[in-house]
Amino acid sequence: MIYTTEVQHMCPVAKGAYHGPAPIPEEGKWVQAKDIKDISGFTHGIGWCAPQQGACKLTLNVKEGIIEEALVEVLGCSGMTHSAAMASEILIGKTILEALNTDLVCDAINTAMRELFLQIVYGRTQSAFSENGLAVGSSLEDLGKGLRSQVGTMFGTKEKGPRYLEMAEGYCTKMALNENNEVIGYEFVNLGKMMDFIKKGIDANEALEKAKGHYGQWDAAVKYIDPRQE
Repeated sequence: MIYTTEVQHMCPVAKGAYHGPAPIPEEGKWVQAKDIKDISGFTHGIGWCAPQQGACKLTLNVKEGIIEEALVEVLGCSGMTHSAAMASEILIGKTILEALNTDLVCDAINTAMRELFLQIVYGRTQSAFSENGLAVGSSLEDLGKGLRSQVGTMFGTKEKGPRYLEMAEGYCTKMALNENNEVIGYEFVNLGKMMDFIKKGIDANEALEKAKGHYGQWDAAVKYIDPRQE
């Protein structure tokens, strides 16, 4: 340790009582976090890339400073899906400080990691008041039985109106219109269910029909259109 001449010639003054950092809520306990291993929590966060053409929703489950679970969901460009594959391998087993200073390839994922780091170290996690936190694997509950991200994809023009392409329920195959050409419902295919049926040996066409569902006033429509072709 090197001190300047000015500091060397100062007279010492005793420091008062040391109270430590303010305690933060972690998994049902109040913790004075002094080291990375003092940090635990489960939380989600959103990141975006510099040109704002893509986004990442990152979910981390941290136990005693170590990332035990990571769910990486991305939207926006083809390259970030490959980056997400790498990030899912890179993140697990690292401390949150290591992960913060690791290149996760996609800028949106890097930004999400930064935002989650802030949440976790400040005690703003979803498991802050949950005793013992959440079990490793809890992030998959957000995806549902089909283990697919909740995605909505819609397109619209002034000339031709809206087109429903993907809803939380699944891939939209038909839109139901009334006599005024207003949308009153839609048909969808739950791709997760369809793949489960196919894996069980069910014919693909039958699996497709079994995985279909309807929402809204489907039976009251006067016209049905394919949102991708009409």
